[in-house]
Amino acid sequence: MAEIEREAMDYDVVIGGAGPAGLSAAIRLKQLDADCNVVVLEKGSEVGAHILSGAVLDPCGLDALIPDWKDKGAPLNVPVTHDNFYILGEAGQARIPNWPMPPLMNNHGNYIVSMGNVCRWMAEQAEEMGVEIFPGMSCSELVYAEDGSVKGVVAGEFGKNPDGTQGDSYEPGMELHGKYVFLSEGVRGSLSKQVIEKYDLADGHEPQKYGLGMKEIWEIDPAKHKEGTVTHTMGWPLGSNAGGGSFIYHLENNQVYVGFVVHLNYKNPHLFPYMEFQRFKHHPMVADLLEDGKRVAYGARAISEGGYQSMPKMVAPGVALLGCSVGMVNVPRIKGNHNAMLSGKAAAEAAFAAMAEGGARDELAAYEAEVRNGAIGSDLKKVRNVKPLWSKSGLLASLSLGGLDMWTNTLGFSFLGTLPHGKSDAEATEPAADHAPIDYPKPDGKLSFDRLTNVAFSFTNHEESQPAHLTLKDADVPVASNLPIYAGPSARYCPAGVYEFVEEEGKDTRFVINFQNCVHCKTCDIKDPAQNIVWTTPQGGDGPNYPNM
Repeated sequence: MAEIEREAMDYDVVIGGAGPAGLSAAIRLKQLDADCNVVVLEKGSEVGAHILSGAVLDPCGLDALIPDWKDKGAPLNVPVTHDNFYILGEAGQARIPNWPMPPLMNNHGNYIVSMGNVCRWMAEQAEEMGVEIFPGMSCSELVYAEDGSVKGVVAGEFGKNPDGTQGDSYEPGMELHGKYVFLSEGVRGSLSKQVIEKYDLADGHEPQKYGLGMKEIWEIDPAKHKEGTVTHTMGWPLGSNAGGGSFIYHLENNQVYVGFVVHLNYKNPHLFPYMEFQRFKHHPMVADLLEDGKRVAYGARAISEGGYQSMPKMVAPGVALLGCSVGMVNVPRIKGNHNAMLSGKAAAEAAFAAMAEGGARDELAAYEAEVRNGAIGSDLKKVRNVKPLWSKSGLLASLSLGGLDMWTNTLGFSFLGTLPHGKSDAEATEPAADHAPIDYPKPDGKLSFDRLTNVAFSFTNHEESQPAHLTLKDADVPVASNLPIYAGPSARYCPAGVYEFVEEEGKDTRFVINFQNCVHCKTCDIKDPAQNIVWTTPQGGDGPNYPNM
């Protein structure tokens, strides 16, 4: 096959992904040098379309980047007023008081926000400064220089047939070259994954760990709405089956964010994370809140949970990984957006300093040093043992011993050192024969909903004539291996109903990939026991179109 010829454009810095990390980097570069030539490429149909986060935002990242953000109209409108934490049983709950919790768990001074809207506002600030932002432009390939460094990306390729050949309306896209390329794709980004593998950046670091976060926006009875209230829960319905918990955030306009996180290191392949979320809403405390309300949006996203010990090397020749491409979520705080912003700022400052000295396509070692030794590293180091304690010893150990460890780390030391994570989430999956199936109640259509109904509220769309962006390394594995050994977990771990095993009388079982449903959560790429599913980016503009996530 003849090599595709593409036009090329040169920039100082090329940024893949218009999330909080990528936009922070773009803004900071322009603050340092108004003439710096910066481009941001975003695969969503618009900035914010693919952004899904809780989100209670710690404004420290924004404070460092745009100190006058309030005067500039940043959409941080709902300060946290009440902070609640509950352990749930099937029919009741027990509140854990705030006073024994370490100071870092305090949400005073934080804001309930839509990160999609925060990113839209950040994009406006960046464009006013002269940053070029191109939504609907997927970064589908990396471009390498002859010396093996990353030179740029391919963006804007459209019109391939389902078999990968060039269709009648094929557009080859362009190569965008930079002195440095920043990848801020979020969790498990396809290009970031390639960079980590090519340059062996994960060597010497713990495996990254993940959670699956699912979220609905509800409009509720004004009499029940308590603007500024933040509630987190653990316990039922997951119990000992999996780590995780919920969040309920009261924002403005009688709306609440209702979310549920399941740690992806669960052992039982019968577990159905999406149905755990739906069952959770039937707890009396939650059901009473949502009664007579209506769900207006749904989405799902993987969350990086490995923290301090799982961050890979962040730089290779010509390229730097930012934000969740590295994994900067503080798990007990359920916050990572502030660190994403700080990472973008740090990468920009390192690139600016290097370019001032004539640097290009080298390793930005100063960026990595700042992340590990500065505010981000300090934030993550204090909580580094909470996740491994939870994974190995359960919820109560994580609350008690993990809480103590956070306290001692706040004081500057730890009795535990740095605990390892051990297995990857894929390796944690055990054979179905070792576990009992789980009986889930049928959704009632009022509080709980089936997956396909909910996916409609993610406003997801993929052009069906393109190649499927979900590919299999070996097409035989799902039916020949994953089905008999693990009971076909892809039919359950996907929160959008992408994967199904079709049985028809007189025919062999078929594995079907409904890629049109995909909300780009990346769970399949993470949890598949055989690591046989590969998530790649579809053509630009496809995927979810989240309104206020």
